[in-house]
Amino acid sequence: MPFPSSPRARSGPRRRSLLAVGPAALALAGCTAGGDGPGDPEDGPSAADRRARARAARDSEGMVERYDAVIAAHPELAERLRPLRAEAVRHAQAFGGGPGRKASPSPSPSSSSAAPSAAAVPADGKDALVSLAVAERELADRRAKALLDMPGELARLLASVAAAGAAHVYLLTEGAA
Repeated sequence: MPFPSSPRARSGPRRRSLLAVGPAALALAGCTAGGDGPGDPEDGPSAADRRARARAARDSEGMVERYDAVIAAHPELAERLRPLRAEAVRHAQAFGGGPGRKASPSPSPSSSSAAPSAAAVPADGKDALVSLAVAERELADRRAKALLDMPGELARLLASVAAAGAAHVYLLTEGAA
């Protein structure tokens, strides 16, 4: 005699199925070569890929400039901000920016119009940290959204840098205890 069907029968996949299949699907999606078109794989990164990398490098360089502005306005925060600034420099370098371009390993007195000048930094140190945290959060969120449309390698790099940005937000806010 067959068992009667449950009145709460679910349609669609069960949680266990998703947990079992999800990581495999993500691994397969992340391991693709990245080229969707019929082009030769030796063509190198697409123009969209190069633009995305350049944009990400500029964004990281902008964060370096923000850190520089806060350090210039609040030297008492320099010790705390130096490691985060150094990470932003490494992020710019990972995307193809860095010392050959704008973001230098050590703070420089010059800043561009994209980042606030030392005069535009909040006068209170805590407010300055909050402004950095807001900028890091906005950038991490933009990168997390952008990675959905990027090929494997660039998507993984954007995800990693976005996660680091989220860690910076924590260190700038809750980590201040």
